[in-house]
Order: sequence, then structure tokens, then C-alpha cells
Amino acid sequence: MFRPQIKVLDCTVRDGGLINKWQFTDDFVRRIFYALSRAGVDYMEVGYKSSEKYFSRSENGAWKFCSEDDLKRVVGDLDTKMKLSAMADIGRIDPEDILPKKESVLDMIRVACYVKEVDKGINLAHHCLDKGYETTINLMAVSKVLERDLDEALDDLSKSAVPVIYLVDSFGAMYSEQIHFLAKKYMEALPGKELGIHTHNNQQLAFANTIEGIIAGINRLDATLYGMGRGAGNCPLELLLSFLKNPKFDIRPIFEVIQEILIPIKGEIEWGYHIPYMITGILNEHPRSGMKAMSAEKLPDLRKFYEGLLEGTPD
Repeated sequence: MFRPQIKVLDCTVRDGGLINKWQFTDDFVRRIFYALSRAGVDYMEVGYKSSEKYFSRSENGAWKFCSEDDLKRVVGDLDTKMKLSAMADIGRIDPEDILPKKESVLDMIRVACYVKEVDKGINLAHHCLDKGYETTINLMAVSKVLERDLDEALDDLSKSAVPVIYLVDSFGAMYSEQIHFLAKKYMEALPGKELGIHTHNNQQLAFANTIEGIIAGINRLDATLYGMGRGAGNCPLELLLSFLKNPKFDIRPIFEVIQEILIPIKGEIEWGYHIPYMITGILNEHPRSGMKAMSAEKLPDLRKFYEGLLEGTPD
């Protein structure tokens, strides 16, 4: 009925913050933390770990930085088995800004990098491992990567000490066949390592592709409350927990927090399936042009938007 090795990570605050520059109130983050903890979720990714010399706090909320003061103020006094994670992007964090694990509320740091940066990603992940954190590498935008380049990156990762590698459909462009193909490739190239999957919903396939990953043997699963995330959003956590049928999960706190804070905020901040995001997904393009179209006062002519992307001139 269920696979006990599976672990679920909720990245609502981290991925959802890409919509509003992480301008979430302390109460918003605390209530999500409490609901996820009661629901039995394994990890909550509370934001990015970024260096303040690269980003301004006047433009970005606290969860772009995840300082210890911010973390302790909001979740530091709550007793839970759920672990806390933050994501570190290559080029946006200095290694010296990552404290030793014994001085941090965080349990895990996930390093996000592109194939061309995999050596830098491995170095940062090893730095985090040496400081005592659980660590993963999330290899982004692989739908745009030549297979030989991906094979070389996976070979480098196989020789690293990083225990968990994520398959990421950054543009929501993949279908089940591609998920299955890549999951098999990752498993063959990375013996002894755990695999994770992170999907986007441009083609309304985030949940289905996550299921395909589970079928293929992936045990680390990303999702967000109500699918909240950049552009078309992510695999909805409520669907995933219902599918997994693990008795440790209790979906009732998830329904409560969605009704109390996610549905109201969706009236202010837009995410989810829309035609501009669908177009970027089917064309395997970054969703930034779709986000620009959705933020305009008037939706553009969708046929012209599609044709512009085909021609490489989305504006």
C-alpha cells in the first residue's frame, strides 16, 4: 500500500516566494510549518539561503535569506520531528555564510545548479556536508541539456559524497516517458545514491510525473500546498499525500491551512495553470515570458505569444 522509504518535502514558502519575492508574514510561515508538522510531512523547505551582499532585504522578504534570527523567531521554539531545509543557488551564496549545523535550526541544505555548474555544486554540497548538514543536489533544467553533457554531469555526481540527487523538470516540459527515461538513467549512473523529483505544472502533469517518478523508484518527493509556486506552480501536496496512503500522513491539517491561508492569498497572488505557462511548457522554455504575460494589465494575443516564442521573439 505504501513505500516506507519515501520522504516528502514541502517547498511552498521557498518556491511560492518566487511569486512575491518571499514577502510572507511570520504568521503565514509559522502556520504552514505547524500544519505540515501535524500532517506528518518529512521536510519543510522554508526558503533560500542567500548572501545579503547579493540581494537587498528592502526588495526581498526574510525567506530569501533564512538567517538564523528569522528562523528561530518563527519556528525555532516549535517541537517537531519534521526537518527544516533551505535551498542554496550557485553564485548566490558564499560558503562562509553557511553556519555549522550545530549553530543552525536547519537540518538540510539543497544545492541547486545547472549541468554546466555541477563542479561548483558538488564543492558547495561537500562544504555543507562537512558542516554537518544533510545535503542534496538539484540538477536544474535538464530538459534543455544535451544527453552527453548530462552523462558527464552524472558521472561527476557519482564520484561525489552527495547522497541525494534530484531530477528537476524546471520548465514543466516533460512527459511521463521522459521522467521514466531520466529516472532510469540517473539510477544507472548513480549507484548507491537516493533520487528525488521536483516537477512543475505548466502542462498539468506535475502530479502525474511525480507518480511516474515513484513508479520508477524515486523516493524523495517535492510538493507544495495547493500547488503554490512560480508560474504554473508545482505538484500539489494534498494530492500527493492522498496518493501515498502512508498512515503517518494526516491530510486534515493540510485542508485546514489551504482553506485558511492559501485560498485567500491566491486571490492576491496568481499561480497555477494558465495558457501562457502551458505554451512555455510545450515549447520547453523558461516560464519568465509567461510570467511577464500574466502580470500585464491585459493578456496578450495568445496566438502571437505562441508564434513569438517559436520565432524566438516572445515580445
